[in-house]
Amino acid sequence: MLNSIKLIKKNTARVACIALVSVSALLTGCAGGSVTNTSAATVQPTVRPDNIYVYTFDTQADQVKLDGGMLQKLKTHIGGSSAAQEQANDATEVREQVANEIVHQLQSMGLRAIRSDIPAPADQNVLMVQGSFDKIDAGNRRRRTLIGLGAGKSEVSSSVQIFYKPAGGAPRLVQTFDASADSGKTPGMAETAGVGAAAGGIVTSAAVGGGLHAVSETKRAGVSADATRLADAVAKQIAQIGVSGGWLSSSHVKG
Repeated sequence: MLNSIKLIKKNTARVACIALVSVSALLTGCAGGSVTNTSAATVQPTVRPDNIYVYTFDTQADQVKLDGGMLQKLKTHIGGSSAAQEQANDATEVREQVANEIVHQLQSMGLRAIRSDIPAPADQNVLMVQGSFDKIDAGNRRRRTLIGLGAGKSEVSSSVQIFYKPAGGAPRLVQTFDASADSGKTPGMAETAGVGAAAGGIVTSAAVGGGLHAVSETKRAGVSADATRLADAVAKQIAQIGVSGGWLSSSHVKG
């Protein structure tokens, strides 16, 4: 009898572990950044730039769509801030985060990337990264958590322009493209509860579905995470320009 109880406990733990891994894979494998509508100009820099100047992308507070859930509205009310203030704060945060992340990613590839808000030096070969945001949408966290599969998803999108300015010359357009990122189509608690139930019933189901969704919301969803993914996609696209121009090895481009 004692051996049978031990065997049941062992099998339950094993199933629970499998359920945790399965749900975790579902929650973390869908979100990402992408580049579309790439248009290359006739100018392609074949000389490694002395520096890459990354400018904060243009945006307006009224482009920002705040979380439509009641919790966010309550938070705003308790904090005493207006929706306009929250929009302005989100716009500033996303602008800073995207610029900083692009610089970080390019530096990790061995490139001299610099945050800048001033014109590039006249005596340098410089690649310049500029852009503007088209959408900063916080989505609806409650809908993402409960329903998922794209419901209530957050999204950030932008239009990007890459210029090359040779030393002593004028900036020339190299490439334009659209970059975007969203929280993906991860399943909500209603979907993942079934996997949790396989691990031992309703209580385990709630623990698996609810706990992992809390982690997913913290790490993978919202405009902050979307901004990071968008910036990473932009940095990879810039790196591809370097690979095509022969001044950056493909081994430096992160997959």
